[in-house]
Amino acid sequence: MIIRDALPNEYDKIRELRLQAYQEHSSKIPEEHWNALKQQIVTDDRSVSEIDVIVAELNGELVGTVVLFPAKVLGYQGLVEDELEYPELRKLAVSNNVRGKGIAKALVNECIKRSKEKGYTAMGLHTADFMESAVKLYENIGFVRVPELDFIPLDDGIVIKAFQIHF
Repeated sequence: MIIRDALPNEYDKIRELRLQAYQEHSSKIPEEHWNALKQQIVTDDRSVSEIDVIVAELNGELVGTVVLFPAKVLGYQGLVEDELEYPELRKLAVSNNVRGKGIAKALVNECIKRSKEKGYTAMGLHTADFMESAVKLYENIGFVRVPELDFIPLDDGIVIKAFQIHF
């Protein structure tokens, strides 16, 4: 497995990979929430300066992706009130046919490594309970809850939960 920066000609494939990976959640949440999540995961974030779009390649095929946002980016359309003082991992996605091979963990660890290299002592992320395997992965790696940074984006009761890891 190779973990590397995404190439400009790979962004269409990355969007397809994200949609395919997140599709399993569409039946777990209200349609309005799924449509909002879908819009968020296909948005091209390259306009944000200092963003890292990272991919996992296995046997010449893109099988995973994650985005590492820099600190001080006001995210989530202002639903998180303060700029975060640390980088944040977003849009982690692994192709369904290669799950369980450590690809997601490798991508998260790459984000941690890059955050450390940039001099940060913490990294964060937001996720929801309906993403059960992601929550389990993050907790196993050492992320802990930061409830004061939780938010509810829509009026459907789904809480987007904040997690953080210190290193």
